[in-house]
Amino acid sequence: MKNLAFHIPTASLVISSSTLRFPVRRIFCVGRNYSEHAKEFGNDERDPPFFFTKPADAIVQSGTTIPYPPKTEDVHHEAELVVAIGIGGRNITTQRAMTHIFGFAAGNDLTRRDLQATAKSLRRPWDMSKGFDNSAIIGPILQQNHIPDEAIIRCLVDGEVRQTGQLAQMTWSTSDIIATLSSYLTLAPGDLIMTGTPAGVGPVAPGETCTVEIDGLSPAAFTYRGLT
Repeated sequence: MKNLAFHIPTASLVISSSTLRFPVRRIFCVGRNYSEHAKEFGNDERDPPFFFTKPADAIVQSGTTIPYPPKTEDVHHEAELVVAIGIGGRNITTQRAMTHIFGFAAGNDLTRRDLQATAKSLRRPWDMSKGFDNSAIIGPILQQNHIPDEAIIRCLVDGEVRQTGQLAQMTWSTSDIIATLSSYLTLAPGDLIMTGTPAGVGPVAPGETCTVEIDGLSPAAFTYRGLT
C-alpha cells in the first residue's frame, strides 16, 4: 500500500560552520525550570520537570520577519537554551546524558499568554497557547556537548534587555532534563529540548524585534510584521 504523494518538507536548523543542516523530529519544552520565573506565575516549588511540545514546523530561522499570530493580543517572549539530541535512547542516566547531545542553540518559546491563562483557568491543555505557527524561534546549532553553567542568557526587545540570567540558575540541569524525559519516552536523533526560561517574560508587539542571546552561541532573532 502506497502513501499519498503529499510533499511534506522536513523542518531543519542551520549548523554553525557547516554546510549541513540538522533535521528536526520533535520539539519538547520544559516548564518552570527557573525558580524566579516560576514565582512570576505563583509557583514556588522544586517540582519534577514537566514537559509540553511544539510541532517541528513551528520553527522559525533566526533573522526572519513573521506575522503577528491570530487569536491573541498578548504574545510573550521566553528566552531558552535549546538542546539538540544526536544519539537517541531510553532511560538515559544523568551520568551519560551529555554524550547524547549533538549541540546547543539559542531559542525563543513564544507563548500566547492570554490563551494560556484562559486554558489554565478552565483546566484545559495549553496546546493552542504554545504550539502555534512560528512559535519556536531557534538560532544556528553549535555542535558541542557541553556549555558552561556560567553562560549568560538574555532577551532583548528593540534593544532593551527584558530577561537576563545564568544557565546555572536552571532548577533542573540539562542532564537531569534528558534523563527525566527519556524515562517517559525514547529520545531520537533530531529531537530538540527547550530547557525553560528565566524571569522577566513579557510581550512582543507588532513591529518589534526580539533577540535571544546566550554566551558562545549565535542569537535567535525575529521581527513581528507591523499591523496594516
